[in-house]
Amino acid sequence: NLKVISQTGRSTGHIDVEACTERGIVVTAGTHASPIAPAEMTWALILASRRHIPQEIDRMKRGEWPCTLSHRLSGSTLGIYGLGMIGSLVARIGAAFGMKVLVLGQDRSAQRARDAGYEVAADKAELFERSDVLCLLMRLSNQTRGTVTRDDLARMKPTALLVNTARAELIQEGALVEALRAGRPGFAAVDVYEREPIIGGNHPLLAMPNVICSHHIAWAEHDTFELYFGEAFENLVAFANGAPRSVVNPQALAKP
Repeated sequence: NLKVISQTGRSTGHIDVEACTERGIVVTAGTHASPIAPAEMTWALILASRRHIPQEIDRMKRGEWPCTLSHRLSGSTLGIYGLGMIGSLVARIGAAFGMKVLVLGQDRSAQRARDAGYEVAADKAELFERSDVLCLLMRLSNQTRGTVTRDDLARMKPTALLVNTARAELIQEGALVEALRAGRPGFAAVDVYEREPIIGGNHPLLAMPNVICSHHIAWAEHDTFELYFGEAFENLVAFANGAPRSVVNPQALAKP
């Protein structure tokens, strides 16, 4: 009896749209996405990792002395893999911290980087070798799936931080865990995983003291919540009123 699925946000990659179309099930999606929430979360993870904030808070609660030394952001290199809307915000904040911004991406990313006065990496090798903090901020597609390889990660500095607030599938499966165990990069901060949600603490990254993990919450702040669910509800009302909008599979409307 299912008639419609109203998706929060724009991504429908987790829905079998073809199967829905065959059964006459209409799929609607959001049309808006704010880059602000994931950009802010990216920086929250960067600062938490570079200054070892979670570890030191835990030590203080246990009554122990501090035991870490931080890595300064000013003067270090911020690598941005994908200078879209989110990447542009992250890069701007990095520049404000006094970081050197190094960008790799498609032609549009390279042009945006030059217009903003950032450096453009010649290739992946340069980006991974030079970055002290490297942020993956590209969209997941057939072209970008698995684009970060074991060899790429092995090029990173043992003091470098890899941050992924985009999609886990951008990295070859299992490669990040292997790379961290091998010591390059030395740190990681991730908000996304191949299989979500992570239940019962069952993920190897959670056992690593040099990794900060969050529960795919980069989007989850009040304004984005209102935006996503507000539009999802409005799409349901439009469908119920016989004027469906933001339909991903319009062919389903012709099904009996």
